[in-house]
Amino acid sequence: MIVLAVTWIARGGHEAEVAGLFRHLTEQTLVEPGCRMFLVHRHMSEPRRFFIYEQYDDEAALDAHRSTPYFQQIVKSDLPQLADRIEGNLYEPL
Repeated sequence: MIVLAVTWIARGGHEAEVAGLFRHLTEQTLVEPGCRMFLVHRHMSEPRRFFIYEQYDDEAALDAHRSTPYFQQIVKSDLPQLADRIEGNLYEPL
């Protein structure tokens, strides 16, 4: 299994739009073969901060996720206009 943890910060005034994009991305991603978990969290005291926790069967499943048309549209095109990707790290369970 492979885990990806990503943090995005919405630009001021775009929090609702960013949340909507993440909702759509979540719906699409959860039905992908090889996706075990895809959870988007919103910081309780910093509503512009979003944390995404993802689990995939393996690196091939993550690569397949990244090649989907909706990932390309949302993550590569739409989100960067409204938010900044602050951090993204890959993990493996012990």
